[in-house]
Amino acid sequence: MKNIVAGREPVTATEFIELALGIDLELFTGSATESAMERAARLDVAHEVLADLWEDDPETAAYAASLLRTLPLMTQPHGRRPRRTGRRQPATGTRTGLAAAA
Repeated sequence: MKNIVAGREPVTATEFIELALGIDLELFTGSATESAMERAARLDVAHEVLADLWEDDPETAAYAASLLRTLPLMTQPHGRRPRRTGRRQPATGTRTGLAAAA
């Protein structure tokens, strides 16, 4: 059975939640790359939306309030994990110490 919400078929679970509840998850969770000023502005709007939700739909408001307590996923500065190589670098001074002892 397909999950269709408001005539649209969500591709991800996040899209399904956004369509079913009618809230933007990023408004309540934020992103790891936002500045302090962007975060403050986003939280101001989120609190206003949350106040309206408490009046209209307390169940959805409770879910949105729990999202405010979550942290955004942290990403690497370049968006990728550092590459690991199979080679190990020799410790400094070990080879010279062995050669001097022989």
